[in-house]
Amino acid sequence: MRITRRTYLKGTAGLAAAGMLGTPAIIRAASAQTALPNLASTMIWSTYDVGSTGYVEASAIADAFGKKFGSRVRLQPSGSAIGRVKPLTDGRVSHAWLANELFFSVEGLHEYCAADWGPQNLRTLLGRTNAFSVVATKVSGIKEPKDLKGKRFAIARANSSVNIKVEPILAFAGLTWDDVELVEFPSYGATMKGLIEGKADCAGVAPAAATLRELEASPNGIGWVALDPSNKEGWARAQKAVPFVEPFQETIGAGLSKDNPVWMMGYRYPMITVSADAGVDEVYAMTKAVAETFDGYKDASPVMARWEAAKAGTPPMDAAFHDGAIKYLKEAGIWKPEHQTWQDASLNRHAKLQAAWEDMMAKNADAKSADPEALQKIWYPIRADILKSL
Repeated sequence: MRITRRTYLKGTAGLAAAGMLGTPAIIRAASAQTALPNLASTMIWSTYDVGSTGYVEASAIADAFGKKFGSRVRLQPSGSAIGRVKPLTDGRVSHAWLANELFFSVEGLHEYCAADWGPQNLRTLLGRTNAFSVVATKVSGIKEPKDLKGKRFAIARANSSVNIKVEPILAFAGLTWDDVELVEFPSYGATMKGLIEGKADCAGVAPAAATLRELEASPNGIGWVALDPSNKEGWARAQKAVPFVEPFQETIGAGLSKDNPVWMMGYRYPMITVSADAGVDEVYAMTKAVAETFDGYKDASPVMARWEAAKAGTPPMDAAFHDGAIKYLKEAGIWKPEHQTWQDASLNRHAKLQAAWEDMMAKNADAKSADPEALQKIWYPIRADILKSL
């Protein structure tokens, strides 16, 4: 079964005609249940834009929910990080399908370093493994992280989600942004064009990006920075820089195949996210529903097989798991002692950051009235000290 954008939009049009307008009352309605106990009969999920991989994946799973359990799901797409997170924190959606904005929100980074935000108390259920690395022109000769030193690195400064994932790749070789020659572009897509046009040597990217096919076919050719999984010291440096990454062998994408895989950096996108205070029984039911409908959506696209609970229900994630998700994962034999060790460390990190933010806002008069840029100058050193203590 393949869920197309047109198929899903036809379904959502029917929901609109039926008067499902996505109010908080619908989300909180505990009396309306499906064939699976504690799984709400109607739900609203915030996702990336219509046409994004996250939207298509959520659509496929929503369709499978309807067929197996009779539940009805309305997707609420947004092109901005705040537009996906705020409906969750406000209680206007039951679940958010997030990328690295989840990490930024629980750490109080970027747009979440604001007086009305700060570190958020959010939890994950499941998340699909995705690959990321630095793509390079073949003519550049770049093959591993150490080769990046002194090279022309294409960057869009406003794309925080991409840039945060480049940092651990640089750290893998003991490098920082100061060790590369930054070439600035106005957008993520423009960085890829920069490689095709020979204006830069490399850029951070997920291998499924369509523009990479153009690079692969260009005279400059395509290559990938490989992250050797046996390099324990390199991976320790990478995970110290950003805790949500892990080794992952990718076979899907430009310049990649089953016969030509590359070890990259694994991260999770999308991650099904809820508030930490969401009910255990409801989160357990949602996690179980995603797991039990797997056969109904696994063939919707090549990456959907990665939603199998044994793969999608393990750390690392951008935030700690919810207790309801862990309850199901334990029952399914997926949750291991090493996963709990990661969970405990993540909860400790969240708690210390939240406490430090509250202390800062209570005691620092300048923080209360600071604009976002000034507040970052106050908060970021405090956060850095907290992380050093972990």
